[in-house]
Amino acid sequence: MLKLASLRRWTFASDCGWLPGFLVARWLFLRSLGFIFFSAFYSLLFQIRGLIGPNGLLPAGDFLKDVRDVLGPARVWYAPSLFWISSSDRALMIVCWIGLIASLLLLLNVWPRASILVCWVAFLSFVSVAQDFSGYQSDGMLLEAGFLSLFFAPPGIRPGLGERNPPSRASWFLLVWLCFRIYFESGVVKILGHDLTWRNLTAMDNYYQNGPLPTWIGWYVQHWPHWFHAASAALTLAIELGFAFAMFLPRRFRIGLFCIITPWQMVIILTANYAFLNYLVLVLGFLLLDDRFLRRFLPRRLRDSSRVEAPPEVPREIPSPPLDSAERPLPLWRWQRALDLLRLSFAGVMLSWDFYATSVLLILMLFPNARPPVAPVRALYPFRIANDFGLFGRMTSARFEIEFQGSRDGQTWVAYPFCYKPQDIFEPPRIYAPYQPRFDWNLWFASLGNWREYPFVINTEERLLTQDPEVLSLFAGNPFPGSPPTQVRAVAWQYWFTDRVTKRATGQWWRRELIGLYAPGLERTSDGRFAITGLPGMDLSAPDEGQ
Repeated sequence: MLKLASLRRWTFASDCGWLPGFLVARWLFLRSLGFIFFSAFYSLLFQIRGLIGPNGLLPAGDFLKDVRDVLGPARVWYAPSLFWISSSDRALMIVCWIGLIASLLLLLNVWPRASILVCWVAFLSFVSVAQDFSGYQSDGMLLEAGFLSLFFAPPGIRPGLGERNPPSRASWFLLVWLCFRIYFESGVVKILGHDLTWRNLTAMDNYYQNGPLPTWIGWYVQHWPHWFHAASAALTLAIELGFAFAMFLPRRFRIGLFCIITPWQMVIILTANYAFLNYLVLVLGFLLLDDRFLRRFLPRRLRDSSRVEAPPEVPREIPSPPLDSAERPLPLWRWQRALDLLRLSFAGVMLSWDFYATSVLLILMLFPNARPPVAPVRALYPFRIANDFGLFGRMTSARFEIEFQGSRDGQTWVAYPFCYKPQDIFEPPRIYAPYQPRFDWNLWFASLGNWREYPFVINTEERLLTQDPEVLSLFAGNPFPGSPPTQVRAVAWQYWFTDRVTKRATGQWWRRELIGLYAPGLERTSDGRFAITGLPGMDLSAPDEGQ
């Protein structure tokens, strides 16, 4: 019985109070997690059909068919997703709406544990089948944080602060461990990687210009002197490789660290659009605080309440089960105890498994020649609950942008306008986070590689030639209303921020230079087939209305 009580304290802490000093921090974290899930599903609501719908750029149905043909019965483990049932446009939207509603319930503190489970399953269903549109570290962070929060959240429909079910040791520790790994592993890849810009403190010199989706604030910061950018790089390394260890020190060190990393994350949010990534890292920092610190910011009626003060006294003895007339435990009590033991055992196994897997990934990052057993790590990979991180391990030295253009005569080309990524040189870069425009975002990644690595680029050309409405919805407008163009091509530009003098004189935020074709151009023949009209490397001297 004592062992069962000890296990309960480490996992769900359902009847014994150990971390009641983190009730307010837990409440803040879970409400914020609901907001982040809401932003993720809200973003998908307007994009998912164009991304992975039956007529989208990378149809989920085609992907699942390939997985079924190759893996057979193992397919569900490899790609855990509700879309095995159906991957129609309607099914995609239903799952999005379910996730959106569940995230709203979590935000409102309604049935938090069940709401997290629904959010996690719905988001995993998308990530498992979205292919190129889900390979982001932020997706893994959200799934791992959501999984751990299942054991961190209080049970019940309206639990309030959850005074009767204080946070468990293991779940709180693993969430802090997740926060630590995001910082520390990102610092490790900066130092151990092959990019020397972090070692010579030049990594931030063009950071604000060359990120996926810059902001207008980043434009101004980019023009600050080199010493500021060098100091920013040094501070980044100091936080990630040094200060982050304060997460495991006594409370005053944790509070001090929170006061450092919170404004730092807020600056990143204002100067770069990384969707919900920095929001999630920021709210993980709430777990560094305790009720002694947070209660001063509460309304007076809660500040003076004992609900956020000392934990209830743990009974010295575990009560005996009720007895029937034959002096034997009642069957109902035995069933409850068995279910409780099963639940706690599952929590203990899963949390231990996750800690082992994430520890192995960190060891392999530090010591690539180490040989720990990796089978348990690989088994968790499809669920994205044990991740390694490496933010900004390699800094991009230039900014390239892919632009889709259409033509009816092969001479005059008109650009398809994007919703979010840089294009018009007079348009200021805006702040969109935590909204995540996955199409625009992925085009930035594609611009750094070869078109063969990103089949969605060619697929976009095909869908524009057929004027697929779901794909057209990913753009800000259709320059060919009525009938589609006869040819479509994807060209590459190089972009730079303008200097202060140019911007003041002309109003231009950007300057750009045409590089050439990024991918083969396409035209649609009379029999409905697609034919190549140009290859990368060809001269693009024809008049271009996109310039």
